[in-house]
Amino acid sequence: MSWLDPPAPGEVQVEVIAAGINFADILARQGLYPDAPPLPLVAGYEVSGTVRAVGTGVEESLVGQEVFALTRFGGYSSALNVPVPQVFAKPRVLSHAEAASIPVSYLTAWQLLVVQGGLREGDTVLIHNAGSGVGLAALDIARHVGARSIGTASAVKHDFLTARGLDHAVDYRSGDWTREVRALTDNRGVELVIDPLGGESFRRSRTVLRPTGRLGMYGVSAASNNQGLRGKLQLARTAALMPLFHPVSLMNANQGAFGVNLGHMWGEVDRLRGWMEQVLEGVESGWVRPHVDSSYPLADAGRAHEHIEARRSTGKVVLEP
Repeated sequence: MSWLDPPAPGEVQVEVIAAGINFADILARQGLYPDAPPLPLVAGYEVSGTVRAVGTGVEESLVGQEVFALTRFGGYSSALNVPVPQVFAKPRVLSHAEAASIPVSYLTAWQLLVVQGGLREGDTVLIHNAGSGVGLAALDIARHVGARSIGTASAVKHDFLTARGLDHAVDYRSGDWTREVRALTDNRGVELVIDPLGGESFRRSRTVLRPTGRLGMYGVSAASNNQGLRGKLQLARTAALMPLFHPVSLMNANQGAFGVNLGHMWGEVDRLRGWMEQVLEGVESGWVRPHVDSSYPLADAGRAHEHIEARRSTGKVVLEP
């Protein structure tokens, strides 16, 4: 690792054993993610591994400790330097692949459901893309809160999701999912929808909110297209279909709409650490259950992305340098 600079003051150097993949990485590769650094870039928002060195001001006792961490890109590496506030002790009950599956998915889901979504016992939440990493994390949190869950997913994933505790699985590919959600709620609607798709999906999601319902938006995966100019056109089309949330219409409907982008929370790391404490208590108690769909060698990151883009994965896909 002589190629890597020593950790700066307040940093630790982590030898990466597993790195989580997120849809932001895929959009960055396609040139569709505005927060990505300029090319050439190293993607990756989360890793798990072992501390190999520490910078000044950091306890030497951390060397040799197993940790997982949030990173501002750079996770697809054999080693990298990370600020200490973004590093957490890896629970012994988790493998490195499972630990690398936690930071982005569970913190995003916690912010969506608990912090901004205000989900409570007895509420109903609609989880779009329920088989994704965030979707499964949201399901764990909904079960912990005591909320009823409805999830959209392709039919092939329904048995798995039901076994994980999803109350109602809806196939978004067949029929009108909004009609099915209304039927499942006796036409009242749901208290919370979390939607990573963007475009027209945001508009349709709002139609299934009941009074006091909230729409949590956290992605634009509908914009993904790995075909150059067509990708840019797909992004433009997705943006054009975004709904406009006028304050008067929201007031009259007694509804709310909010957005979540964990990548813009770097100035709130203390809050993220507080949320992670709750998640780690869930690991210890057993209600947090990160699910690894598959692992790929770092050299096969392209195939790993293809697996996710084909909507074949359930839970997290990780890389193992």
